[in-house]
Amino acid sequence: MHHPLLAPEGTKMLLLGNEAIARGALEAGVMLVTCYPGTPSSEVPDTFYSLMESGRFLLEYSVNEKVALEVAGGAALAGALCLVTMKHVGVNVAADPLLTMAYTGLPGGLVLLSADDPGCHSSQNEQDNRYYARSAGLPCFEPASAQEAKDMTKAALLLARRIQQPVLLRTTTRVNHLRGPVVFGPLPEPAELVPFKRDLRRFVPVPAVARIRHRALAAILDGIRPEVEASPFNRISGSGSVGILASGISRAFAHDVVLANNWQKQVSILDFGMTWPLAEKTLETFMRSVKTLVVLEEGEPLVEQAVYAIAGRLSLSLSIKGKMAGDAPLSIFGEYSPLIVHNALAPLIDAHAPLREVPACPELPQRPPNLCAGCAHRSVFYAARKLFGDSTCYSSDIGCYTLGLLPPLSCADFLFCMGSSISAGSGFARAGGKLVLGFIGDSTFFHSGMTGLVNAVFNRHNLLLIILDNGTTAMTGHQPNPAVQQEVLGNTCVHMDIASVVRGLGVSRVAKVRGYNQKAIQRLLAEMKEENGVRVLIVEEPCVLFARRTLRKKRVCTAYVAEQGADARQCAETLACQAFRRKDGIIDVDPELCTGCMVCMQISSAFKAKKGEE
Repeated sequence: MHHPLLAPEGTKMLLLGNEAIARGALEAGVMLVTCYPGTPSSEVPDTFYSLMESGRFLLEYSVNEKVALEVAGGAALAGALCLVTMKHVGVNVAADPLLTMAYTGLPGGLVLLSADDPGCHSSQNEQDNRYYARSAGLPCFEPASAQEAKDMTKAALLLARRIQQPVLLRTTTRVNHLRGPVVFGPLPEPAELVPFKRDLRRFVPVPAVARIRHRALAAILDGIRPEVEASPFNRISGSGSVGILASGISRAFAHDVVLANNWQKQVSILDFGMTWPLAEKTLETFMRSVKTLVVLEEGEPLVEQAVYAIAGRLSLSLSIKGKMAGDAPLSIFGEYSPLIVHNALAPLIDAHAPLREVPACPELPQRPPNLCAGCAHRSVFYAARKLFGDSTCYSSDIGCYTLGLLPPLSCADFLFCMGSSISAGSGFARAGGKLVLGFIGDSTFFHSGMTGLVNAVFNRHNLLLIILDNGTTAMTGHQPNPAVQQEVLGNTCVHMDIASVVRGLGVSRVAKVRGYNQKAIQRLLAEMKEENGVRVLIVEEPCVLFARRTLRKKRVCTAYVAEQGADARQCAETLACQAFRRKDGIIDVDPELCTGCMVCMQISSAFKAKKGEE
C-alpha cells in the first residue's frame, strides 16, 4: 500500500495536525484505534480509515466515547498499544472508566486524545480538559505544531506503555487543523502484545483494591518526575528579564510575536509542552531567572495557579502577569491569537511598542450556519412547525439538525448534550405539563439516546420523538454508525434497524416515513399529536451530501418558480431552502443548489419541476 503517511524515515511532508497525530501513532507501533468522531478530532480516525489496507492496526468507530475508551481499555489490558480519539466534551462521556483505568493501569499502553475547542467553533462549551489530567492523574502532552503533534503522540504512546498508565494528549482546534512541515521518523512494525497476568489486587478495583491503587498511581507519577523535568518538550530559550511561560498553541503565538518584534534579547521563553505532572524544578529555575513572568495558556489558569503556588512557597518576588490578576487582554474566554499575545507582552518589553487593534473591516452580511439545500431535516421541521407552531416545546440534540433553531424553522428550544433531547424532553414534559417534540439523529440515538428512551418508557413519560435517520454521521464527515446501510458498511460492521431497536426498548407506537414525503409526515405527526405516552416517528432520508458522494444518487429534476405571487413568497419564507433566491421581489431557485427534493412543490403550486439528470 503506497499511502503518503507510510513513507520512510526522513520524508518531509506538509500535514494537517490530525494527520501528524496518525503518523506519530504509527511510529509508536499502535495496534488499535477507537473513536467517536467529533470536531476537531474527526480527521484522526478518518486518516487511519484511509490506512486500513496497510494491515498495521485495527480501527473501530465506536457508538460513543465511553464505549470507545472501554474497548481500547480492554485491549490495552490484553497487551495492545491503543489510541482513543474524541473531542473535549466526549471525555465527559468517557470519564467514568477513565478515572478508574488510571488506578488499575493498562499494561499494553493507552493514549487518550482530547481535542479541546476554545472559542466554541463546533461545540456547546469550551471546557479545558487539562483538568482531567489533574483529577485522573494522567501525564499530559500539549503540542503546538504539526511536528510536535507527531512527536508527542509517539512519545505519549511509548510512555503509556513504559509506565503502563493512560496518558492524555491534549490538543486544541488550531493544533488539530493547522498545517505544517513534518519530518518522519522510523516506521516500525506494530508493537507486540504485552502478556496479560491476572492480578485481582490491581485489575478488579473493589474499594479495598482501589485504596491501594490510588497510592500506586501517586507513586508512578512521582517516579516519572525526573523524566518530566528532562523532557525535550519543556525547553528554555533566551536570557531576557521578561519571562514567557507558554503552553499549547500559545507557544507558537509567543515565538511569532517575539520574532516579529525583534524582542529575542529582551525575553526568555519556557516552552511548556509536557504540562502534567508539573516540571516544578524547571519552573523554579525559570522563575528565578526573570523579573517578570507572563503566563500564556488558553482556557483556565491552571499553569498560572501552579506558578503562584511555587512563587509563594519559595518567597519569590517576581511579578506574575496572567488571567488571575485580570491583566488585559488575557482571558479565560475564547482563543488566543498573535494580536492578543502582542498586546499582553508589548507594555512589559518595549514601552514604545504600540498596542495593536483588530484591523477595521466593513460590516459583512451575517451568514449564520444553515441546513444544506435539499436537507430532509428542513422538510421535517417545516411539517412540525405547520402542525405544532408554538403550542409545543422542541427538544433538540447534537447534530446537523440543531441548525433548525433559527427562524423560520425554529425547532430547537433547548439542548444540553448528546442524547439529552429524550431525557431532557421527558423531564420538561413531566414538569411543564405540555407535549414536547424531541429530535435526535441516527448516530446520536445509538450514542446515548437509547438509555433515555428506556427511561421514558419505564417512567411513562409523554414524549413525541422524531428520529432523523439520514444514514450517516453527517456533521463530522460521514463516518459509519450502526444505522448506515449494510452495502456501505461492507463486511466490517453490521447494520442495525432503528425501528427494531426502538420496539425492543419497549416503544409500541413506532412509525417510519420518508423525509421528503410532506403529506405522510404531516399525517403521522397529526395522529401522534393526539396520542399520549412515548411514540416515535423515524424519518428516513439519506443526507443529501452523502447520497450524492457515497450512494451516487443523481438529481432527476430541479425546481423553478412558475408563478410569482403570495404563494411563492410564503413558501420561500416558511421553508427557507438554501436554494431559494429573491431579488427585487422576484422569487427564484438556484439550479446549481437545488437537489430536486421536490418539497417546495408539495408545499406550493407556484413551484414546478424541470426534469433532467445531472
